[in-house]
Amino acid sequence: MTFLYLMSSLLAGLGFYLATAHQQFMPGLRAQARLLRTGAWLCTLLALFGAIRLLGVWAGVFAALTAVMLVAVLLPYLDAGLQGLRRKRHVG
Repeated sequence: MTFLYLMSSLLAGLGFYLATAHQQFMPGLRAQARLLRTGAWLCTLLALFGAIRLLGVWAGVFAALTAVMLVAVLLPYLDAGLQGLRRKRHVG
């Protein structure tokens, strides 16, 4: 059950991030932003239900939303780092 809510949280954060205009992971997915956000909300609800069932109400809500937020914070940094690796810039 722990794996289920953590993977749902990961997919939710990824879905929300891929639906934004500034992401560079997969720019072609921007056209399907509504579908990505809908899927991300469903994954968030699945993560909430799984965590609540496993941990109880307050601990479950906190754990699931913390996992979603962790992914939401880390993905822009990962995206920026990958863009920096793709572009070999000389700044000297």
